[in-house]
Amino acid sequence: MCGVFGVWAPGEDVAKLTYFGLYALQHRGQESAGIAVSNGRQILVYKEMGLVSQVFDEATLDSFAGHVAIGHCRYSTTGASTWTNAQPTFRPTGHGSLALGHNGNLVNTHELAEQVAALPSDDGELDIHAHSLESSTNDTSLVTALLAHHPDTSLEQRALEVLGQLSGAFCFTWMDEDTLYAARDPQGFRPLVLGRLERGWVVASEEAALATIGASVVREVEPGEMIVIDADGLRSHQFAEPRPRGCVFEYVYLARPDERINERSVHEARVEMGRELAREYPVEADLVIPVPESGIPAATGYSFESGIPFGQGFVKNAYVGRTFIQPSQSLRQLGIRLKLNPLEHMIRGKRIVVVDDSIVRGNTQRAQVRMLREAGALEVHVRISSPPIKWPCFFGIDFATRAELIANGLDAEEIAASVGADSLGYISLDGMVQATGQEASTLCTACFTGDYPVDLPDESMLGKHLLEVSLQGPGTHRSLPVVNNP
Repeated sequence: MCGVFGVWAPGEDVAKLTYFGLYALQHRGQESAGIAVSNGRQILVYKEMGLVSQVFDEATLDSFAGHVAIGHCRYSTTGASTWTNAQPTFRPTGHGSLALGHNGNLVNTHELAEQVAALPSDDGELDIHAHSLESSTNDTSLVTALLAHHPDTSLEQRALEVLGQLSGAFCFTWMDEDTLYAARDPQGFRPLVLGRLERGWVVASEEAALATIGASVVREVEPGEMIVIDADGLRSHQFAEPRPRGCVFEYVYLARPDERINERSVHEARVEMGRELAREYPVEADLVIPVPESGIPAATGYSFESGIPFGQGFVKNAYVGRTFIQPSQSLRQLGIRLKLNPLEHMIRGKRIVVVDDSIVRGNTQRAQVRMLREAGALEVHVRISSPPIKWPCFFGIDFATRAELIANGLDAEEIAASVGADSLGYISLDGMVQATGQEASTLCTACFTGDYPVDLPDESMLGKHLLEVSLQGPGTHRSLPVVNNP
């Protein structure tokens, strides 16, 4: 998860372009937001906990002047949901400063932490930056520290060295005072696209961010590619051999439905998943309803294929965040009732097929089935447009540990009984992959199969199920702008 954005556009209001770009990426992270802008002499960073619209106002954006900017909206995996882990991160260097935003999750953070600990200290570094690194607990801070240390070479050359040492999922946008950089890991786990403005360039996690600001799509950033944009134009470096294994869950849930990944419409893929569900798990029923918003395309496909009428069974409160990405179990459970309410007149006396994208712990589905029963449903048949999730994700999705995943140890009939449904059908792995229009060998399906595309550290090093770097320190921080000395 997470949304990253970067723009190099002299003469444009890059802060507001970044703001609206992040607004289009808000679905990828709702915990914190931040923007960094350079005017060629210094970088100003402003970040805070909350939604993009809560963090920034007109006055704050008007205070940013410059020609290059990056932005980030965060969904936490490695590192707690605190201000010190909000992004972009910032570090002074021997030649100026840099700011960085990251979408993904690295799996060799212990190794990187050792490299950071071995770096020589810089007596000229501001205490706030040293303290920020000590108190942060995310892999992004480690990468930022490694990039910042390049006394005998350029940031561009240093980045090529550092990127080759990283393992796991990463889409980075970063900047110094004059240049915008972007990079994508060799597996291409997460999407990253390049766009063109009339007077500049843009990189973003999804095409929707480009469309929002009027940029045209040029192409996807290739797996293992680093892009550099400055006054001399755009340069591309292939820092690693591409080994494509894009996250299949982008098609199932993560990406916006208007996104295209590898030339495949995400919306079309989700509709086809619903059609395949109807072929694999037909049932006699009166109404197909989606769990909004992510279940709508698959429910549409199920209705098309089965001939069962499609209808709205739940009303969603548009002002409540997605329960899947709330940072704690208690908030997830509380958010279910805040988010959805059943339409009783549509439900009462009917046999219902309810279509959703996934089941993780089962709490959401259990509450939804209960609501439908209370609204008078005669039968409730649950259909899921992804296979059973049995394995944790180490590449940027905060799934539960194996012990918490309801499909780990229970079959579909047992899960149906657990959530109170009359029947439960998951799409097959082959059916889901076929709907994406991609070759199975180019997709990561590890959360369903346990087949991880990159080597993971010894399980004893993983803690709960995600790596936590051992850089921790006391203290609290206010969201003050971080400014490099001019």
